[in-house]
Amino acid sequence: MARILLADDDIELSDMLVDYLRKEGFDVDAAHDGDAALRKALANPYDLLILDVMMPNRSGFDVLRELRVRSLLPVLMLTARGDDIDSIVGLELGADDYLAKPSSPRVLVARIRAILRRVETKGELQNGGERPDQIALDDLVMHMGSRMVVCGNNPVSMTSTEFSVLDILLREAGNVVSKANLSERALGRKLSRYDRSLDMHVSNLRKKLGTLSDGRERIKTVRGVGYIYSRT
Repeated sequence: MARILLADDDIELSDMLVDYLRKEGFDVDAAHDGDAALRKALANPYDLLILDVMMPNRSGFDVLRELRVRSLLPVLMLTARGDDIDSIVGLELGADDYLAKPSSPRVLVARIRAILRRVETKGELQNGGERPDQIALDDLVMHMGSRMVVCGNNPVSMTSTEFSVLDILLREAGNVVSKANLSERALGRKLSRYDRSLDMHVSNLRKKLGTLSDGRERIKTVRGVGYIYSRT
């Protein structure tokens, strides 16, 4: 049973979501301000944090920023509907995904399960999955069991979503991967017209990995199509 922390200062909404998620089979705790959310997230072995942007004491952004210094706990940000800036900032700070409020609890559950499936890959590989223990290309090595990435002999910390995006791009190195294909395989959902998630995750990967040893861009954008991981 996955253990989830729901951080939202709307107590009535939180109570409703907690009841709904428990009926869906999740073990759920709640926090109603940023301080409590950060304290609980660091002190307990949760599988996922659902984090609202607007909270007292610390905003969701402040919580995420401090959390990422010490933890790669998967985070699903709850943002104001239509506020692209909030979603972009959340993804830049290391959120795994975002969902606009208000939204259907059914959609929330689908996003939760998609994130958890990405994290569960680690356990499956450690228990003898069919994929190789590591993928190596040029100066980059992905250790699949531990979900560790080493680039230029330096370890690189990544969220579960960033790891999944990089995994797919690396396996398809030299070939263009369409955004639609990447969204379904890495995010577990169809690509919607205004969804910026993939763009932000790729942007984060570029910042963390830098260029290839010869100075070329590591992950190229093929305008109107998708992305390609460059081979030297």
